[in-house]
This record gives sequence, C-alpha cells and structure tokens, in this order.
Amino acid sequence: MDIRHAVGVRVGIPSAKLTALSSWETSPAFSDRERAALEFATAVVRDDLDVTDACFERLRQHFSEPEVLELTFIVGYQTFASKLAKAFKLAPQGFTASSSPGIAEAAV
Repeated sequence: MDIRHAVGVRVGIPSAKLTALSSWETSPAFSDRERAALEFATAVVRDDLDVTDACFERLRQHFSEPEVLELTFIVGYQTFASKLAKAFKLAPQGFTASSSPGIAEAAV
C-alpha cells in the first residue's frame, strides 16, 4: 500500500478511506460499486477464495464489460508487481510512514 496510498491521496481519495480498506466489507466509507470491485479483487488474489458466479454478478451490476476487463487487468498487474517486489526483496519506499500500521499487512 506504500506508493498506492500516496498516489491515492494525491488524486483525492481521503486518507481515512484508504486506511479503512482493511474493513471494506463493513465500512460506510465504501459504495456498493466499490465493495463489488474489492470483493472481486480479493477473490482474484487470495488462493483460498474463488471468484463465484454471485461475485461476478455483483461486479457486473456496477461495471460494464470493458470496465470488468480493465479491473481484472489492474488486479493482475498489481499482483505481478507485488510478487516481483517480493522476489527481489524491494523495500517499501516510505511514502506512507505516517499512515496507520496494519494497512500493509492487510494488503498482503
């Protein structure tokens, strides 16, 4: 969440909303559209979850086919970047030193 947090704040996402990502399922900070995207992204990246038909249907209620494709690409790319950083032991760059702890752990 390091650079993504800094970029998110820079493009206008409130820091408190970014901090609430670890509780996206229950936080009032997220819309139904955002929850559908986060549910989908979580199911894609976690080995213990599947993208169910119900999950995909919720996603399609809020996103067009091109948007679903773009979201899928972004989730895949960010997963790739995370694995690449892990393989080369790239340390976080310190962009969120003042953000609350736990966010990086929740994103792993």
